[in-house]
Amino acid sequence: MDAAFLTKIASIILLDIVLSGDNAVVIALACRNLAKNQRKKAIIIGTAGAIGLRIVLTFAAVWLLQIPFVKVVGGLLLFYIAFDLLKSGEEDPDVKSGNNLLAAVRTIIVADFVMSLDNVLAIAGVANGHNGLVALGLLVSIPLIVFGSQIIIKLMEKFPILIWIGALLIAYTAGTMVIDDKYGHRIVESTFPMMEQIVPILSVILLIIVGLWTKKRQVRNITK
Repeated sequence: MDAAFLTKIASIILLDIVLSGDNAVVIALACRNLAKNQRKKAIIIGTAGAIGLRIVLTFAAVWLLQIPFVKVVGGLLLFYIAFDLLKSGEEDPDVKSGNNLLAAVRTIIVADFVMSLDNVLAIAGVANGHNGLVALGLLVSIPLIVFGSQIIIKLMEKFPILIWIGALLIAYTAGTMVIDDKYGHRIVESTFPMMEQIVPILSVILLIIVGLWTKKRQVRNITK
């Protein structure tokens, strides 16, 4: 193995460490309200489904990203996921319904699918057509996501504020996706000139407003 090949391997591992962070946060948020015996199941099943989608995306990402507004739709879907995860923060953590496991797995797979569009392209770009390196990227991402999400869940149990931080991180990613879409970028640029760079921040602010309003409404319903 020459220096260039080793550099590619190191780059892919570094990219996976950076890019898997968002995915681990989503999994942690989606699973935090499950009973402990269901939590591991949701992480394993959700991650397995997400990795399967990444394999498909490895071959389809370039084509998918050519579809008009695909990243805009993905960004809006990701924002909804952030809101939904934040809203569920007020639910009873001891709920053990089987539907919760299914909902957590569904959230993990859908969110990972949306966020992996750019991630897969980044790995594929570094691999430069080398299937072995692409496979290495997928293999490295599995333990990072699984163990990373379990660590984040434990931290969220100790520091509930991390639930908000995680949701806001997803909202920021959603805003970034909207302006990264070439069609979305054009609309934002033509409608609100010089505003495209603050769309991710506006997405975060909007989630804070909607999240606080929802929390206030939930408290009002409980006291009735």
